[in-house]
Amino acid sequence: MELEMNLREILALYDNEQRREVHYPHVRREVLPYAVRHSDPDGRAGIVLYSQLNQSNADAVIQEQIEYFQTIGQNFEWKYFKHDAPADLKERLARHGFEIGEVEALMVLDLAKAPQTLLQPSTHDVRLLSHPDQFREIVSIQNEVWKEDHAWLADSLAKEQQRYPKNLSIYIAYANGIPVSAAWLRLPLKGQFGSLWGGATLPTHRNRGFYTSLLAVRVQEAIRNKIRFLTIDASPMSKPIVAKFGFQLLTQTYPCEWKVKNTELKKL
Repeated sequence: MELEMNLREILALYDNEQRREVHYPHVRREVLPYAVRHSDPDGRAGIVLYSQLNQSNADAVIQEQIEYFQTIGQNFEWKYFKHDAPADLKERLARHGFEIGEVEALMVLDLAKAPQTLLQPSTHDVRLLSHPDQFREIVSIQNEVWKEDHAWLADSLAKEQQRYPKNLSIYIAYANGIPVSAAWLRLPLKGQFGSLWGGATLPTHRNRGFYTSLLAVRVQEAIRNKIRFLTIDASPMSKPIVAKFGFQLLTQTYPCEWKVKNTELKKL
């Protein structure tokens, strides 16, 4: 029988598995004295996902990452977690020119405690996508929900699924044959955390259980794959929904974006 873990223990495990030790295939991972950074050989954005800084070295390490990504001509995100040190790290990133995004709630569900509601067969028409041509339906949903151009998403998901077919599952819920809600699940190459992404439902079809159905099929798939925890970077819209099903607040995060300054983009 698995031992119950409190939130502090889960957060420590998450920091180790999903930040400090995580590997992304086809991405260059570099372990530095005070940070772990990932840069993309295909020229897309990089990320600093973990750091271990203090008042005396924070500014120097931040500047070092800026200079590195500027040299290779690659935008990058420094993902700031509220428990990261030093306490004013987010403000320091802003002073270095990072654009600080909206706060997100990192929520976690211990799948050993998943409610029965999420373990029942879906009563909606939920389909697991298998062909890249279907991904255009995801784009149309995302565009309508967020009022932004997500044309890039279809190609990005197609490449990811081609590379890691066992680690990415994409679902759409249909109403009378019309795609109305979409979401996907990422399973880890190793470790105990799966993650939920992309949950979005057309405004005309909210409060009808589509989001819940997509949540349930992903919870059930994660359990079949012996995943212990599911996480989600929850927006203010999705936070109360997942909280209703037992997801707990692990910490808060902020996407801090830095963009290349007046230089021709290069590839590694």
